Amino acid sequence: MIYIDRQCIRLLRMELNKDLVAASATPLVLAILAERDSYGYALIKRVAELSRGHLQWTDGMLYPVLHRLERQDLVAAKWGVSETGRKRKYYRITKLGRDQLDAQKEQWQVVDRTLRGIWMKAALA
Repeated sequence: MIYIDRQCIRLLRMELNKDLVAASATPLVLAILAERDSYGYALIKRVAELSRGHLQWTDGMLYPVLHRLERQDLVAAKWGVSETGRKRKYYRITKLGRDQLDAQKEQWQVVDRTLRGIWMKAALA
């Protein structure tokens, strides 16, 4: 018999708020591209992997983000050929993108510390 507690079931069913998903898109894409250059489908798969399936991005969500980051010179794109011979557009983070990633990391850490602090106080009350 397999036992799954209620907390685990809640996490399995949890849907993230759209605003939170949208707000996290830029730092997620930049952080993944800081690991290595990538193409759209691989980015979608990496986000799902990193979030343990909680973030299920679609093409319609990812490509507007990539195009915006490209217009802002945070990422650069070039056409290439995959291992399978398929033509793909590969994205890489730029120097400006790395600087933006550092700034976003600091901002998210402030938000994380703030939330953890207030939740800790609420749990003790």
